[in-house]
Amino acid sequence: MGGKCPHRKVKKRRYSHKTFRRSKFQLKGDDAVYEELQKPDDEKKSLPVDEDLPGMGQYYCLHCDRYFASVSVRDEHFKTKRHRKRVKQMMGSAPHTQLDADLAAGMGMPDNGPKLMSM
Repeated sequence: MGGKCPHRKVKKRRYSHKTFRRSKFQLKGDDAVYEELQKPDDEKKSLPVDEDLPGMGQYYCLHCDRYFASVSVRDEHFKTKRHRKRVKQMMGSAPHTQLDADLAAGMGMPDNGPKLMSM
C-alpha cells in the first residue's frame, strides 16, 4: 500500500495561490517609479476615480506603487519597514536602466580606451 500511483507518469503541478496573486498586480519597475518621483509638482496629475482599484483609486503610495482602501490603511503602510526602505532606495542614486544592462552585457558601444599612437 502507499507509494506512487502506477498509472500516473507525470507529477501534477500545483501553482501557489501566492504566485498567482503577485502576478495579478504588476508593479512598475524601479526606474519608472524613480522617474515619476523626479517630475516637478506641477506635472503630477491628480488621481482619477477608478472603480476597479481599492478605495476607488484615491489612496496611492507613489514610492511603492500601491493603492489602498482608505486613508488609515495608507497611513499604516507609511509606517512599515518595507515602505521606509523603498523611500530610502528611491531617494538615493538612480536605479539601473536598460542602457546599463546593455552595456554590462557587452551590447553597447565598445570602449577600447584612448588611442595611444596613430599610424
